[in-house]
Amino acid sequence: MIDVHTHYVPRGWPDLTAEAGPDAPWLRIESESDAMIMMGSKEFRRIQADAWDAETRLRDMDADGVRTQVVSPTPAFFTYGRSGAEAAKVSRIFNDLALEITAPAPDRLIPFCQVPLQDPDAACRELERSIANGHRGVEIGNHVGDRDLDSEGVVTFLQHCASLDVPVFVHPWDMASSPRLDRWMAQWLTAMPAETHLSILAMILGGVFDRVDERLKICFAHGGGSFAFWLGRMENAWHGRNDIIGTSDYPPSHYLGRFYVDSVVFDDRALRLLVDTVGADRVMVGSDYPYPLGERPVGEVVRKSHFLDDAVREMITHANAERYLGLTDPESGQS
Repeated sequence: MIDVHTHYVPRGWPDLTAEAGPDAPWLRIESESDAMIMMGSKEFRRIQADAWDAETRLRDMDADGVRTQVVSPTPAFFTYGRSGAEAAKVSRIFNDLALEITAPAPDRLIPFCQVPLQDPDAACRELERSIANGHRGVEIGNHVGDRDLDSEGVVTFLQHCASLDVPVFVHPWDMASSPRLDRWMAQWLTAMPAETHLSILAMILGGVFDRVDERLKICFAHGGGSFAFWLGRMENAWHGRNDIIGTSDYPPSHYLGRFYVDSVVFDDRALRLLVDTVGADRVMVGSDYPYPLGERPVGEVVRKSHFLDDAVREMITHANAERYLGLTDPESGQS
């Protein structure tokens, strides 16, 4: 298997207060294998050595039958709310540390970089620097403040990714908070899928797929959020209220085939809807490793699914990811 959705956290980094302000992230080391991500004085998330230690990560991969992982940033470190220059410095620090984490197994651990998405020029420069240094793709958040993925600056960046044949992984972040969402981890259980749905909506109705080269390889986390379940609602609205919804050249279903999603939906029925909606050639195994809301063993739902035949299972477990990551020879089709 190839797992396209995992994250890393370095075991420490330089003080970022100057770049990220008083709520800058830092790591409170509690033991050789345990730490707490801090946001200023607030505890954010407890992590273990699997977030930074390649040996631990590879041991877990072997146990789950994972050949290769895409290792992406933890979205809390994007720093989109600061200036482009400040976020660029933070991106450089984490991108260089990511290369150190993946260096022990370059054939199995594939690093994706982060960029200062609020500044398109700086984002393009950091993307080029990171790719030249060994990153293979980029992870971006699904919005920058109140700007969605159809904002001009983000579209410019996505066009640059397409021109360089760099795969893009979109991860929700910075979910809305309210008393109603602060119970039961409701931000993660409802707001996070909704954010991903909204980001696909922005790509479609915002006309991004109409403007960006079809070479763009873009994948949305968490099975594309709630998109697969509500495509029919989007389609109905596009036809029924075209005066408002008809902002794309074609109805929403036309753009199926322009993006990938990961498989981390945790339920065979949800996986079936996902495959039926976006296509078997557009779903890739993802786990959200090493976080506790991820899937372990990795790819368990895909592996045990009763409706997938062997050919489709092979596509989802590795063939689609090989195409997305550029690991397949376009002439021979061999990886």
